[in-house]
Amino acid sequence: MRTRQLGPLTVSELGYGTMSFTAIYGASPERQEAIRVIRGAHDLGITLFDTAEAYGPWTNEELVGEALAPLRHQVVIATKFGWNIDPRTGERRPGLNSRPDHVKRVVDAMLKRLGTDHIDLLYQHRVDPDVPIEDVAGTVRDLIDAGKVRHFGLSEAAASTIRRAHAVQPVAAVQSEYSLWTRDPEPDVQPLCEELGIGFVPWSPLGAGFLTGKLTTSTSFEQGDFRARSPRFTSEAMNANRKIVGVVEQLAAAKRATAAQIALAWLLARRPFIVPIFGTRRLDRVRENLGAADISLSPAAITELESNLARIKVVGDRLPPAVLELSYR
Repeated sequence: MRTRQLGPLTVSELGYGTMSFTAIYGASPERQEAIRVIRGAHDLGITLFDTAEAYGPWTNEELVGEALAPLRHQVVIATKFGWNIDPRTGERRPGLNSRPDHVKRVVDAMLKRLGTDHIDLLYQHRVDPDVPIEDVAGTVRDLIDAGKVRHFGLSEAAASTIRRAHAVQPVAAVQSEYSLWTRDPEPDVQPLCEELGIGFVPWSPLGAGFLTGKLTTSTSFEQGDFRARSPRFTSEAMNANRKIVGVVEQLAAAKRATAAQIALAWLLARRPFIVPIFGTRRLDRVRENLGAADISLSPAAITELESNLARIKVVGDRLPPAVLELSYR
C-alpha cells in the first residue's frame, strides 16, 4: 500500500479505526476474532491503527495492544484522552477532563493497556473548555520530552484552537468526521492543516456504514448500537438520505467498484495529506475498502459527483445533540 504523511508520520494511505470492536455498534465479536481481523488488516498493508481510552472504556486499548504486540515496531498506534473517566474504576463521569495532572495519569495507564513504552500519536479527544488549549499542548509536550508520546493530535477541534495549540507544541494530525455527507472541516480546518503541514484524518468516512449502501430503512440496529439514537438514522432521515447513496452507487457502477470504495477514493483524491480511518469488524470488508486506493477519480468525475450531491439536502444532524455540541471548540 502507498503511504502518506501525517505531519512527520509516514503511514499507510488508509488507516484502521478499531472503535467498532466495542459495543457501540451492538454486541462485540469474540476477542480472538477481533485480533485476527486487526492483524489481518496489517497483513493487507495498514500501518495506522486508531483507538481511544473511551472505547470501552479501556477495553479497546487492551485489545489493540494485544493484537499489535507482535507488530509493534511496524505500526503507528494512535489513541485519545479527554473524557472524564475515573482512573481507578473506569466509570464514565459527566463532562470532559484535560487537566494536566489527569492527562499524565491517563497516559501512564494507556501505556500499560497498550503494552508499549510510547504512544505514536496522542489526540485530545474533544476540546475541554475548562482547560486552556495551551496548557493541554504544554502537557503533551512534557510527555513527548519524557519519551512517552511521539506526536500530538487534536480531534473535532476548531481552526482557531488548532492554531493556538500548534504554537505551543506542533500538531501532527487533526481528526474530524468527514465524508461525502459530512463536509464541515472543509472551509476552515483543512486549509489550516495545509498551511501548517498538519495531517487530516477523517473518521466515519463511510458515514457509519450508510454510504456503503448496505443500510436501508428496514435495517434493525442491535441494542446498544449508537445509530439507533442518531438523528441521521431515523427511518425518515434514512429514506431521504438514500438519494445520496444513489448518486454514489451510480459512479460505483461506472467504475466497477463498490459504493464504499468510491466514498473512500473521493477522500483520497481531495488532499494528499488526508488519511481516512475506516472501521469494520470483518476482514473481507477491510480488503474491499483497501480497493479504494486503486480507484482513480478524474477531476471531471469528482466535479460531477460533488455537483450531484450538492443538489441533495442531508437530513438529520451527524451526531446526537449532547455529543455534537462538543465539536469545533
